[in-house]
Amino acid sequence: MARYFQEKPAISRFGGLLSLIPLFFCISLPVQAQNTDFAACLDRLQPEAQKAGISSSSFRQFTDHIVPDMSILEKLDYQPEFKQPIWDYLAALVDEQRIQEGLQNLSLHKNTLARIQEIYGVDPATVVAVWGVESNFGQTFGKYPLTQALGTLSCYGRRQAFFQKEFFAALRILQSGDITPERLVGSWAGAFGHTQFMPTTFERLAVDFDDDGQRDLMDNTEDALASTANYLAKNGWRSGQPWGFEVKLPDNLSIAGEGRKKKRPVQTWINKGLTAINGQPLTNLVPASMQAGLLTPAGANGPAFLVFKNFDVIYSYNAAESYALAIAHLSDRLKGEGPFKKDWPTDDLGLSRTERVTLQKILLQKGYDIGEADGLIGSKTREAIKAEQTRLGLKADGRAGQKILRSLQQTN
Repeated sequence: MARYFQEKPAISRFGGLLSLIPLFFCISLPVQAQNTDFAACLDRLQPEAQKAGISSSSFRQFTDHIVPDMSILEKLDYQPEFKQPIWDYLAALVDEQRIQEGLQNLSLHKNTLARIQEIYGVDPATVVAVWGVESNFGQTFGKYPLTQALGTLSCYGRRQAFFQKEFFAALRILQSGDITPERLVGSWAGAFGHTQFMPTTFERLAVDFDDDGQRDLMDNTEDALASTANYLAKNGWRSGQPWGFEVKLPDNLSIAGEGRKKKRPVQTWINKGLTAINGQPLTNLVPASMQAGLLTPAGANGPAFLVFKNFDVIYSYNAAESYALAIAHLSDRLKGEGPFKKDWPTDDLGLSRTERVTLQKILLQKGYDIGEADGLIGSKTREAIKAEQTRLGLKADGRAGQKILRSLQQTN
């Protein structure tokens, strides 16, 4: 949540040779030279860290033994060639497995979630949906030690000023004792915990919900869920209001220029001929005066949604409309609602995580070197899919969809 790519590009406040070294040269430096250069950078950061509230002893304690991880710079500059269709994205994030695990966690943490709703006004399903998408209910935190990852990004590559703020925040978290150094691990970009807070977000919005004297998003589910609700509440969550809902568009309605940001009174949409997806008047669901934007992630031929303020709040967690729609849809499924009524405009729907694993197992059986069958579709899996699509006479786009899975199951 609140990840690094939401921020505007920033220029390092440190001048000199370090800021002029090209990325490829940093990555190719001998290890000893990298370590020496990194140590010099940390030395330059120490006075700034002290101004930021980190004692000299704490800075030495938490940085003396770290070395740079130059592989992170490749991830920082990685631009994926493959763009996922929205139906692929949602198929993997909102599948039956995640829905069932979400329902189990709603039941398991029922009392805690009820107290959270009473205090912060955010419903349990939304909190659990964020948890499910961000870390698969605490099963996937990330593996990078944050001091190493953020220290590396503070000294090399783009946007060093931004990452230095997060680095200092991580050091302050360790200094406070909320989380121990060995437990402070997360994504390569610095997000950590059950619901993937950035360190500065942790400092602002994490809460000690169980009153044990620590704000712990790694090993304390109560703190993590309450902190998530606090984040949403502080960003404007409106208790008792929907994030949005699926609507039916009239024929020939122009959607040009419409979107999440261009909100109009619901009455305006009624005047344009919109109804709820089941044909009900919109005023059966919300007041005519509520402000709503029209979201059509796959164009006029796919599912369409009126979205309200709470959708924007979810969006603020990780600035992508597809992400916000996944959280919103998962929360609805956890409340007992069904899939979207309107079909996506494709004859080749996406795969659930279980189906992706099945596809990868078939590719492994065929001898493709794609690594582990983990359900994550990377470049090696796409290349293998492309080869099989070519062999089967299908469009060779490397996409993991229902067509290639069914074709391989039939011919395997």
